[in-house]
Amino acid sequence: MSSTPNKHADYPRLVADIGGTNARFALETAPCVIEKVAVLPCKEYDTVTDAVRTYLKQNGTEGVRHAAFAIANPILGDWVQMTNHHWAFSIETTRQALGLDTLILLNDFTAQALAVTQTSSKDLMQIGGQKPVEFAPKAVIGPGTGLGVSGLVHSAAGWVALAGEGGHTSFPPFDDMEVLIWQYAKNKYRHVSAERFLSGAGLSLIYEALAAKQKAGPAKLMPSEITEKALNCESPLCRQALDIFCAMLGTVASNLALTLGARGGVYLCGGIIPRMLDYFKTSPFRSRFENKGRFEAYLAAIPVYVVLSEFPGISGAAAALGNHLKNV
Repeated sequence: MSSTPNKHADYPRLVADIGGTNARFALETAPCVIEKVAVLPCKEYDTVTDAVRTYLKQNGTEGVRHAAFAIANPILGDWVQMTNHHWAFSIETTRQALGLDTLILLNDFTAQALAVTQTSSKDLMQIGGQKPVEFAPKAVIGPGTGLGVSGLVHSAAGWVALAGEGGHTSFPPFDDMEVLIWQYAKNKYRHVSAERFLSGAGLSLIYEALAAKQKAGPAKLMPSEITEKALNCESPLCRQALDIFCAMLGTVASNLALTLGARGGVYLCGGIIPRMLDYFKTSPFRSRFENKGRFEAYLAAIPVYVVLSEFPGISGAAAALGNHLKNV
C-alpha cells in the first residue's frame, strides 16, 4: 500500500458563509477546527474574488487549495447570480482565479443543516419533547432575514442534508385570527408563503395586520422595535404580534416534522429566536407545535432545539467540503 499522504487532507481549508450584507470567512486548520473568522461587508468589494483575496492577504495565508462557500442563493449550476447582492460569478472561473484545486458552493441553509450534525450539546437549548431517536431524520428550520428550511437524513455515508426552498411553501392559517392576518397579506401579495410571516419582515407584517384591524398605531414598526416593546411589556399589540409569530412557527415546524418523520429532533436556526430565549421557552410555540389532533402524542415526543452556535454556516461549509473531498 502506498504511503503517499492523501492530498485532500491538506489544511488549511478556506470556508465562507456569504450573505447579501456580509461575507464571513474562516480557515479550517484541522478537522472541525475553525480559526481566524473575519466578517467583510460585501458592498465594499466589486467581486467575490476580491473579497476572498483580501481575507487571505489579511491573514497571511498561502497555499490554500480547497474551499467551500455557503451562499444565500439556490445553486443551480456553474453560474451564480446573487438575488440580494450584485455579485455574479462562475464557480469554475472563480476557482481558477483563486488558484484552488477545489471550490464547491452550497445553499447557506443546506450548510446550516450540515452544521447541526457537528453542534455540541452546549450550543443547543431544548424546548420540550423527549430524547431524539438515533439516526431518525432531523428537521432544520430557521427564521431570520428569510425562512430557511432543510432536513437531515442518515445514510451509509453519514448525514445527508436536503436542499430545498421550503420557506416558500404556502402558509397555512391555523385559526380565525391567522386567517385575518393571511387575508391582509393576500391583499398585498399574490402568494402568501411561510416566509412572509416567519422572518424579520414577517414579524413586522403580522404587527401591521393587527394594527390595521384594531385601528391602533403606529401602523408600522421595525422587527427589533416590536420585539423590544413586547418583551418589556410596553405594547400589548407588539406582544400579540410576537405570540402569533411563535405560534405560526410552531405550526410550520410541526408540519415539517411530520413530513420528514423527524423523530431525530427539530432544530431552530437563524438569528431571531436566540435573541429572545427566555420568552421563547414559554411562548405559544411548543403548544402549537404539538396541536395536531391524532398526532399530538407523536409530536409531543419530538425534541425541539434552538441552535446557539455563532457561525453555523461556516461549520456547515467545512462539513460539506470534507464530505466532498472524501468522495473525490
